Amino acid sequence: MALDGPANPDFAPAAGQAVERYRRNRRSDLAIWWREIDRPLLFLVLALMAIGAAAVAAASPASARRLSTAAEQLSDLHFLLLDIQWQILGLAVMFTASHLAKGTARRVGIIITAVSIALLLLVPVIGSEVNGARRWIRIGVSIQPAELLKAGFPIALAWILSWRARDPELPVIELSVVLMGLVAVLLMLQPDFGSTILFGGTWFVLILLCGISFRRIAAIGAAGAFAIAATYLLYDNARHRIDSFLGGGTAFDQVDLAQRTLLNGGLTGAGFWMGNRKFSLPEAHTDYIFSVIGEEFGLLACAGVVIIYLAIIVRGLIRLLDEEDLFTVLAGAGLVCQLGGQAFINILVNLQMFPSKGMTLPFVSYGGSSTIAQCLCIGLLLAITRRNPFLGREGFALPRAGDRP
Repeated sequence: MALDGPANPDFAPAAGQAVERYRRNRRSDLAIWWREIDRPLLFLVLALMAIGAAAVAAASPASARRLSTAAEQLSDLHFLLLDIQWQILGLAVMFTASHLAKGTARRVGIIITAVSIALLLLVPVIGSEVNGARRWIRIGVSIQPAELLKAGFPIALAWILSWRARDPELPVIELSVVLMGLVAVLLMLQPDFGSTILFGGTWFVLILLCGISFRRIAAIGAAGAFAIAATYLLYDNARHRIDSFLGGGTAFDQVDLAQRTLLNGGLTGAGFWMGNRKFSLPEAHTDYIFSVIGEEFGLLACAGVVIIYLAIIVRGLIRLLDEEDLFTVLAGAGLVCQLGGQAFINILVNLQMFPSKGMTLPFVSYGGSSTIAQCLCIGLLLAITRRNPFLGREGFALPRAGDRP
């Protein structure tokens, strides 16, 4: 049989038309996505990631030399090269998630929460221990389930609390307490007191937005104080960090060193790769990267980073002002507050105003699980808050330039 050409002479033109239609539809989908997402928020996050790449480049020599062994000498740019790879992957995750419809984003968040809780159940059994904490699961690569949970927890919690809009009699607060309690127990088994505080703060913000009585607020405050006291008495790691912060010790020495490193650069910094105190920091590329920014780029650069975080929080909340869907308000507020809470806990630790928590600076610190999880958080936030600019608040189309009356 001769195979000189296609049996159907119209095959090639038809295939070309199909490809052209696909390209037009793809361009149209991208144009719609670009109109509907929160572009200022996206640009702020991208700016943070660019700052993070520069900060990791500055911190990489200190961490690489500290972690080098006789068997393996790490390049001064070792963590920068890895960070760039994680950032590229994170951007792919962010942009993919931001294309999801709101209902799909909600389902993804719920699934992520369920998977993360299942992995947290496995951490005490098969998890890897680092620095006295068992928080990672190794399955080819190291995964920290608590970081993955950050992308889903606010969405799952918002989904539960939003049931009240359909039936005010549903015990949504009680159900949220069960979810928060389960997460807290699993995190404290590692132990991870810092993440427990972060998730607890996110939960508290959302139930306040959902609307609860002052009596319940007082009861939650008393329960929180009891939980912190119990943690101090029962967990050596938490007690050691708090005692060190209050009265000196190894952890306090690390935080004190971080503060001294941060202030060493003055207002304008010592210059890129010109800092010397960073070589004494235990985790220059992760926990104490804010101090590296202060030493090499100056306090003005640190102030700029803080302003960007504040802008992200304000922009995220402003975006929710016109929303009437309870789930969107709660999920958006939860994701924004969780990101802001983690950022400012890390910054306060570097300023010697908070006990050391082992918590990264979002989008700035080096990290695989944390970078992917943070990018997924922003991607889901962009998806949930997508808005048709040609629809009014009541859903009616607004006139556009060039439309005929």
